This record gives sequence, structure tokens and C-alpha cells, in this order.
Amino acid sequence: MTAALLLPLLLPFAVPALARRALDRLAPAAALWVITVPTVVLAGCSLAALGAFVLNGLLRLPLFAALGELVHPLRTASDLLVVPLAVTSVGVLAVCAWTLARSVLRQLRAFRTARTEAAHGPAAGDLCVVDSPRPDAYALPGRPHRIVVTTAMLRSLDAAEREALFAHERAHNAAGHHFFLAAAELAAHCHPALRPVRESIRLAAERAADEAAAGAVGDRRLTARAIARAALAGQDVRSARPDFAPAATTGPVPRRVQALLSAPHSAHRAVPWIAVLLAACAAVSCVAAGTGMIDFHHRVEVAQGEGGR
Repeated sequence: MTAALLLPLLLPFAVPALARRALDRLAPAAALWVITVPTVVLAGCSLAALGAFVLNGLLRLPLFAALGELVHPLRTASDLLVVPLAVTSVGVLAVCAWTLARSVLRQLRAFRTARTEAAHGPAAGDLCVVDSPRPDAYALPGRPHRIVVTTAMLRSLDAAEREALFAHERAHNAAGHHFFLAAAELAAHCHPALRPVRESIRLAAERAADEAAAGAVGDRRLTARAIARAALAGQDVRSARPDFAPAATTGPVPRRVQALLSAPHSAHRAVPWIAVLLAACAAVSCVAAGTGMIDFHHRVEVAQGEGGR
């Protein structure tokens, strides 16, 4: 069981490099799905493995064995590893829970502030204009979705660039990119190796919106110029928006601008292997976690005196 449950904790370390390769080789919208889904699966499997280690350690103690209606404390083939792994897992889960709770509270406060600010400004359809000296623009999820832009940002762009910026933010809302960003944030708190993947997912979301905006306005150079000028205007501004509210000014803007000035992404012969490798990591993690949990359940039944029935 121990070896099987270690795999879900080790496989996430391979994901950051694979995610970067997927960004280089896949179309942005495809890369967003290919990176996010395995990342969430791996995060869930790592939590399941940590939970199994904790339960495995607890049920070796007479008190918890009695609470679990075990005839005798749980026995394992690797007793020397069980207690250290259980103690370490308790610490890791506690840190994960603490950092996640802090992040959720901070994001909720920022979301409420942003929604209140948007509600008080003049609106035209889905566009909300906030009177502020800070250049900022972002896609705000909710009911209904909003595009929030400050007066300072509007003054920083000409009319055509504004339309490209609005198209970018509308693409975020239309594709539900806030769900991907929220999933990336959640996964980052489940396993430390998945923290760099959060930035890869954010970049994929921004690149997908860049391409959608370029298609909407029919001009890749105009879209690149709008994003570059918006980023320059807001580079020293600390936005109050939540992290799951995507904005055109985030991420490595020079890389995004260069991609827009290049030809649209074309398929690569080796592209499918990136998706296969990421899917394989997720599948192996699921199988390993499932195998470990089934073995754990069987040994609990044996300890309860049911194994011989």
C-alpha cells in the first residue's frame, strides 16, 4: 500500500515541465484544458494519498482502533514507515488547509469589493466603468458577468485598442476562464509541485483570450498593441481584483505580444504526446491512489475480523 500511495505524491513533480511544453506546442485553448484537468486530478489524488496515510497511522493506535471497531490495531508490512508518513501527512494537510482557507477568504473579500465597485459605476451592457486614477481592466465573473475598466485605462488607449481590450475580456467571460484559474489556485494549495502550474494555466487562459480577441477584431497587430499599452499603463498598479478574475495585463506580456505578432499557432506532429503524457500522469495517479485505498480498506476489514468471513 505504501508504495502505491507514494506515487500520487511524486507524479505532480513532473507536471510543471510538461505544462510548459504544452504551452509551447498546443493551441492556447487546448493547452488550457490539457494542463488544467490532469492538474486537478493529481491534486485530488495527492490529498487522497495523504488522507490514507493519516488514517493508516491512526488505526494503528489502540484508541482509534477501538473507535473503528477493529478487533486489533491495523497491521502493515512497512511499520517503520507508517508512523513517520502519518505524522508528516498530518502536518502537510494542516498547512494545505490553512493556506487554502486564507486564500479563499482573501479571494472572497476581493470579489465582494470588486462586485460592489462595479455596481456603483455606470454600465453599458456588460461593460462597467469605474472612476479611478489607476489604469485597470479585468473580466469579473458572476451573475451577470462584467467587464470592469477604469477611466484611467480608457484614457490610456485609443478607440480601436479599447475594442480589442474589451474583446479580450469578453473572451475570458465567454470561455469561463475564471473556473480554470480557481481550479489552479485550489490545486496549488494541495501540492507544492503544482504551484508553478498555476502560472502556466494563467498564461494559457490569457493566450486563449488573446487569440479570441484577435479573431474578433480581425487584427492581430492591433490586439498586440492594445495588450502592450494596457500592460504598460497598469504595470505599477496594484489591482484589487480577485486572482480568479482574469485580466489582459497579467502574465508575461512580452511573450504574449510576440505570439500575437507571429503567425497563428499550427498543429505540431508531436503535440498529442504532450496531452498523452499529462493524461498518463493523472491516470497512473488515480490507479495508484485507488489501489492503495482498496488495499487499506481490505486490511481494515481484516482488522475488524471480517476478512475471514
